[in-house]
Amino acid sequence: MTTGRVHSWDLSTGVDGPGTRFVLFLSGCPLRCLYCANPDTWHMRDGSPTTADEVTARIEAHRTFLTAAGGGVTLSGGEPLLQPAFTAEVLHRCRQLGLHTALDTSGHLGARADDALLADTDLVLLDIKAFDAPVHRRLTGAAPAPTLAFARRLARLGTPVWIRYVLVPGHTDDLAAVDGLGAFLAGLGNVERVDVLPFHKLGAAKYQALGVDFPLRDTPAPDAALTARVVARLHAHGLHAL
Repeated sequence: MTTGRVHSWDLSTGVDGPGTRFVLFLSGCPLRCLYCANPDTWHMRDGSPTTADEVTARIEAHRTFLTAAGGGVTLSGGEPLLQPAFTAEVLHRCRQLGLHTALDTSGHLGARADDALLADTDLVLLDIKAFDAPVHRRLTGAAPAPTLAFARRLARLGTPVWIRYVLVPGHTDDLAAVDGLGAFLAGLGNVERVDVLPFHKLGAAKYQALGVDFPLRDTPAPDAALTARVVARLHAHGLHAL
């Protein structure tokens, strides 16, 4: 029986894929993004051991509602590909239930997603933290190459992708880097939309509760004008940016 470490689950609309979604948050993440809003999902040991049967039963209880709302199931985290066997099993069971499936990932562990897992994935929500390699390493502690390689693989497979790009003043707001990202994404051919997500500090209280320093506590949120400039640069590459 496949067992994973689950942080929590929730129902959401419009932000984790199309329609109303059952969002399963898995515990554990290999990255340490400076702007992470969920430091409580970093460690697998903090998640609750949960079987695929238990998850499936909970999802099935919402199946009629999710279908009527044009939604489905999204596996998020943490990083769901840190637990590839469990993630694959849950996605496969959702596919058997006739539910739309989405995988929310940084792509850093994309090599752990085998073809069977991706065949059961209708949509990938791919978080590209930064396009410039030194900035990506400064923000996450890791290089962007695995994420970009995963993006290219999804393009070869023809898997629909929504990109998430967090706009952090002083880090990911360089317009030349945004242009580089736009050109890269436009060349893939499978990117349906790009969500430009303004940096926020809603997770600051979690850092305080955990006794962990919040690295960007003094970083301001981007203003509307900066966000609009970044969105416009992505539009210039023919992307559906929001």
